[in-house]
Amino acid sequence: MSSDEADVLDGLGNKIFQEPSDYYPPPKPATFESKTLQTGEALRLRLVGHNPLWGHHLWNGAQVVTDYLYDHARDLVHGRTILELGAGAGLPSIATAIWGAKQVVVTDYPDEDLVENMRMNIDAAKDVLPRSADIVAKGHVWGASTETLLSCLRPGWCGFDTLILADLLFNHSQHAALVSTIQSTLVHLPHARALVFFTPYTPWKFDKDMAFFDLARKGGFRVVKVVEKIMDKVMFKDDRGDELLRRTVFGYELSYEHTGSQ
Repeated sequence: MSSDEADVLDGLGNKIFQEPSDYYPPPKPATFESKTLQTGEALRLRLVGHNPLWGHHLWNGAQVVTDYLYDHARDLVHGRTILELGAGAGLPSIATAIWGAKQVVVTDYPDEDLVENMRMNIDAAKDVLPRSADIVAKGHVWGASTETLLSCLRPGWCGFDTLILADLLFNHSQHAALVSTIQSTLVHLPHARALVFFTPYTPWKFDKDMAFFDLARKGGFRVVKVVEKIMDKVMFKDDRGDELLRRTVFGYELSYEHTGSQ
């Protein structure tokens, strides 16, 4: 290489390896979904434009578990502490805050866009949230330390009464991490419940979805099926596999096999 060529390259620096400013497509804009709760409150939920963690959808599991929480609010919501994992838009969490939960912590992977989106949805619901509502958004990696989540609780509380997991089971490699997080956050009392609702979006892997519950049983939980609801249509019409399964939301309650006194 001549000295002149070296001078040219030195002048270019790293620019020679940089893509043009319009090389990548622009990020997709946020979208919005409207949801009217059974008690009449209208929510306008913001969904991130696109996210590799699937936070850009309002999942069927989140909508059906919200209905279930309303139907069982006396036991699962009123005066209870709530933790949602992998919340996306946070629909169930916001609903429980409206319906009288004592405290709500809504979480997703600690991606800046996801966490900020949850905070935006909480803020957008301020007109329908009670003045006493206590709801915060946090980032959390399943299986990691839950100290930050537990520190959100008021003094004297050592765990959450109700956990919400909606449409998370397709992450088969994360099942053990999810069970670990449930074990370390669900209060060890008879009334405590973890709600696990999901649709088998890849029906040929249904057995792998269901393997989560085998892990949960081994982890000391009683598993009870509480819901099987067929939706009007599939979420992803171009997907393959059994359409009826892809339209069905299954709901399970997890509780401890052995607990302390209340």
